[in-house]
Amino acid sequence: MSVIRITDPADPRLADYTRLRDVNLRRHLEAEHGLFMAEGEKVIRRAASAGFEPRSFLLTERRAEALDDVVAVGAAPLYVVSEDTAHRLVGFDLHRGALAAFHRRPLPDLDDVLAKARTIVVLEDLVDHTNVGAIFRSAAGLGVDAVVLAPRCADPLYRRSVKVSMGAVLTLPYTRLDDWYGGLDTLREAGFHLMALTPGEGSLPLRDAMAALEPADRVGLLLGTEGDGLSSRWLERATARVHIPMADRDVDSLNVTAAAAIACYELVRSPR
Repeated sequence: MSVIRITDPADPRLADYTRLRDVNLRRHLEAEHGLFMAEGEKVIRRAASAGFEPRSFLLTERRAEALDDVVAVGAAPLYVVSEDTAHRLVGFDLHRGALAAFHRRPLPDLDDVLAKARTIVVLEDLVDHTNVGAIFRSAAGLGVDAVVLAPRCADPLYRRSVKVSMGAVLTLPYTRLDDWYGGLDTLREAGFHLMALTPGEGSLPLRDAMAALEPADRVGLLLGTEGDGLSSRWLERATARVHIPMADRDVDSLNVTAAAAIACYELVRSPR
């Protein structure tokens, strides 16, 4: 195990960890180097357990030995820094005291992801990394088989998504559609009934729509962007439009993460 103590936040060996809250910088840096960031001991362990290859580890002095068993497995260096150095490097207080940079893997083919899935969540253009991570956590925790992303959906491996998902983005199979316009036709051709979650006129209670399906049917839950919801194109291509019934208290719908959690539960629990 290679332990390297560093005091200068400008040291080039720490370049992977620079300004973690600068979204534009991180998108460019992580895409260029094919890496993603895991924050916190639990998430780092999940990434390692999922088979992702570490580039390096960064721990503060008080957490210097927290990952000895993980670090010892490979040749990735362990950088140990003071809390002040960590703050100046990443741009915030590193309360968890642990970061690791991992190599990304190529996304699997859509056909490979769908072949093993009976239930999927399909995200259209969600741009908030926190929301994406929360939806992955709900989908994984409630037993959904996979997630499919529209081309413009936020990156599940962005640090905030990974953290909020508690590492679920590292273990739940997912991939991206190449074609937004015709992507849902591909899913329908694969045998998926597509339930578009929308509070709009003409939608059915999700539980009722699910009850109308056969036990062996494959189902996809469509979730739209945070503000406007699903596009008219995707609503048109859905098998059915569905909603979560609300009590009569001047609330017509839930935010996308809360709605996703309830809908994932209905998706998986349905006895169909």
